[in-house]
Amino acid sequence: MKKPKVFNPLDKVVLGETVVEALLAAPSIPLESVEKFRGAGIYALYYSGSFKPYKPLADSDTPTPIYVGKAVPKGKRKGIDLEASRKTEALFKRLIEHAKSIEAAQNLSLSDFSCQIILVDEIWIGLGESLVIQRFKPLWNTVVEGFGNHDPGNGRYKGKCPLWDEFHSGRAWAKKCQPPKLNAGQIKDLVQDYFEA
Repeated sequence: MKKPKVFNPLDKVVLGETVVEALLAAPSIPLESVEKFRGAGIYALYYSGSFKPYKPLADSDTPTPIYVGKAVPKGKRKGIDLEASRKTEALFKRLIEHAKSIEAAQNLSLSDFSCQIILVDEIWIGLGESLVIQRFKPLWNTVVEGFGNHDPGNGRYKGKCPLWDEFHSGRAWAKKCQPPKLNAGQIKDLVQDYFEA
């Protein structure tokens, strides 16, 4: 007989899983209807539109995030303010940035996206996000990468255009970057492989 595992309810992964479950139990909100709020935390974006390569996501009976992200308060790295997670508008601002990226895309519609949000103290944000990504391996986190990228700014466009922008052309700054490593057809093949796997 195998020796039974010792269960530690205070293990960081066990505690992190409670954050994941809380996120997945949060109400679904249309991304275009998110109203201003304060807080930092984790979010999951869902797609339900008619863009053909993403049909398996839209048709699935089991909601699966297309993207998972986090927003941490400014000054987090310095550890200045223990209450920063409650005072910041970081998560709201991040969702607005994403909404603008989707609106800029020529082949996506903001009305096809919803989100789940959980506000948590910053100690749980990184772990919670990692565990949600690990569980679902969201398409825009693992295959069509670059959705969460920001404009690199003047003099920094020598990097390659993100795959997300090649597949969903529209963000003005991405056009200034160097050609991506894959074209739209190759990305479409990767998306198909993702769903078949």
